[in-house]
Amino acid sequence: MFTGIVQGKVEVVEVHELDKFRTHVVKMPDTLREGLATGASVAHNGVCLTVTDISGDRVSFDLMRETLRLTNLGAVEVGQYVNIERAARFGDEIGGHSMSGHVICMAEVIAIDEAPNNRRLWFALPASVGRFVFEKGYIGVDGISLTIGDVRPSVEGEGVEFSVNLIPETLHRTVLGERLPGDQVNIEIDPQTQVIVETVERVLASQMR
Repeated sequence: MFTGIVQGKVEVVEVHELDKFRTHVVKMPDTLREGLATGASVAHNGVCLTVTDISGDRVSFDLMRETLRLTNLGAVEVGQYVNIERAARFGDEIGGHSMSGHVICMAEVIAIDEAPNNRRLWFALPASVGRFVFEKGYIGVDGISLTIGDVRPSVEGEGVEFSVNLIPETLHRTVLGERLPGDQVNIEIDPQTQVIVETVERVLASQMR
């Protein structure tokens, strides 16, 4: 389990490509490697990955076909950074919301509104996922626990657009400070919201038969 409180950004220093498979090697500082062992779970841009090797400050992770298809990690290049969060432990403070590290899809950054001391980002989602998005609800964006601001129908009439507001600390600590229109971000829907929506949909569907 993760909380969506990103602990920092780390640089991808090696990428090894195979057929529908790749290995990321990231450079992790001492503070993030403390107690880390092979087999541990670490979220990269919100994607739960398993440590496969540790060599000094270089830590390796394998990415399978489904991860490459559903997330933005398949497009990450050497020299770029990813958000990192170690798995939560019992007794840790939960500052965000419960997250599994299972990304449901990607969303495109469609607009950025700048204001003094903060920034608003707008994203587009297909209707199949947009039905889980509500104002003031939780959402995971590149592994960051965020509160949804506004929600509106997409300009094309299919799907939804939603915004999040970012404070300077989030912009400094995470890769969202570098995102531009056209970029893809990883999305994890709040699991409690997803369960409630799907349950209500099933009940309503059964009543209409």
